[in-house]
Parts: sequence; C-alpha cells; structure tokens
Amino acid sequence: MLDINKKYKLVDKVEDEHVAFYNKYGFVHYQNFITDEQIQRILKSLNEGYEKLVAEGRENINGIPINYGFDENGKSIVHRLPFSNLIADEVAKLYDDPRFKLLAKFIPDYESRLGLKEKDGVVTNYYINTDKSNFRQMGWHTDVTRDVMVGKKLFPMINVGICLDDSNETNGGLRIIPGSQRQSVMSMLFTKVQFVNTKKDPKEIMLTTKAGDLTLHDGRTWHRVGKSPHMGAKSRRRVMYVPLICGPVKERDENGKTPFYHKLNKLAKLK
Repeated sequence: MLDINKKYKLVDKVEDEHVAFYNKYGFVHYQNFITDEQIQRILKSLNEGYEKLVAEGRENINGIPINYGFDENGKSIVHRLPFSNLIADEVAKLYDDPRFKLLAKFIPDYESRLGLKEKDGVVTNYYINTDKSNFRQMGWHTDVTRDVMVGKKLFPMINVGICLDDSNETNGGLRIIPGSQRQSVMSMLFTKVQFVNTKKDPKEIMLTTKAGDLTLHDGRTWHRVGKSPHMGAKSRRRVMYVPLICGPVKERDENGKTPFYHKLNKLAKLK
C-alpha cells in the first residue's frame, strides 16, 4: 500500500516505487531538489527580468501573454511569466541539471523532452493576495485541455514544478484530485468548469512543499491553486513549471501567434 503523503529524493535514478506512486495517484513529490543558494540566484535573476519587462511594457513572449500585477507594496510585478528560461539566465541554467533526463522514466512508451521552447516554456507563477493582485488563485483545470481545444492528438504530458517558496495552507497551495489522471477524455474536459470552478472538492489533497522541492503532476489530473487566507507577503507563493512532453516538436518563436485559449483568461478565477 502506497502512502499518499509519501515524499522521495531524486538522486541518480527514478525508482520503480516512484513510478508506481505516480501511476496510482497522478503526482509525485521530491524533496530538496535544489538548494537555498540556487533559489536565491534564481529569484535574483527573475526579479531583474521582471523589472526589465515592466520597464519595456512588453506584452508577450513568443506570442504567450505576460500577466502583470502588483505586490504588497504596490510595486509592479509579473504574475505569470512564460518562457522564463529566455528572460532569466539562472532559470535557463537550472534545466541543464542531468536529473531532469531521469524523468523520462515516467513516460516509458514515448521519447519525451522538456518543452523549453514549446508551449509556454518555463512558466513562473507569482501568486500574492493584495488589493491590486491579478493572481491570487487558479480554478480547477487539466493541463492537456489546451491540446484538445486546438485539435491536437493527446500524448502523455507531465508538468514539472519547482517550488521557490514553501507552499501550504498559509499561501494557498496546489490541490490535486489523486487518481484523476485515469479518467475518460469526456470527464477530463467536463467534470468541472475549467478555471472558473474554485470550490473545494471532497476528494482533493494539498501538496505541502518546501522551497527547493520538485513535484510532478500528470497533465490529465484535475488540480487547482487555493487562495491564501492571508494578505500581503505572507500569501506569496512562487513556483516554476515546465512541461515534459512527447509527440511532434512544435517550437515557438517571436513570430508566434497568441493561442485563442489565452484570450479566455478573463474567465479564469485568478482573483
């Protein structure tokens, strides 16, 4: 029997137990993947990138919109930064870590890769609960829905997250419905109103993580990000995600058009 609260360490290989856990629950949690020193370098690099983007008033990167807002001090910040790896050198450097190649074991029947130049690249989410925040929570959704919406064939996909802050009830936290990756396509699309529904589900669990932890969740799982009960700095939660994908390669560049589903963000429950 696999304990749903089990946490692992990723050193030099992915163990069979890790894969069994992931296949059962749709996620897996690795502790202490990067150090505090690495986190500080990444945050410094990101903050420099934020300031440059705000000064330029840049609207998108490779056609993917940048979501701006304000922190607890009224300072302009970037709430959602696509292709962070193209903006922050320390982010790009992180994904040279050979341990990322070990994650291919979770998609054994396909040749997989990190989508550093595909989809939205490395996305950095900066949640904070303030009067002027535009990013306090995220409603229920499944990550592969985007591919369905544009008529793409569904391939296995894993969202690989790295926590830059501790994440728990204090600042919202990632909520997942364990085992929901085994649902039908119809359930994956229509069980909940994607991004609009923010209600607590009796089957959900919260992933309590520490800064530096790595998490994987299957793109077919139902998941959401809770809203912090606190205001200001105490509600801050920053996390980076990159997709582990397979199938045809489709890289984006500066001439990329904005996918229509990004234009529906006004419907999403972000506040």
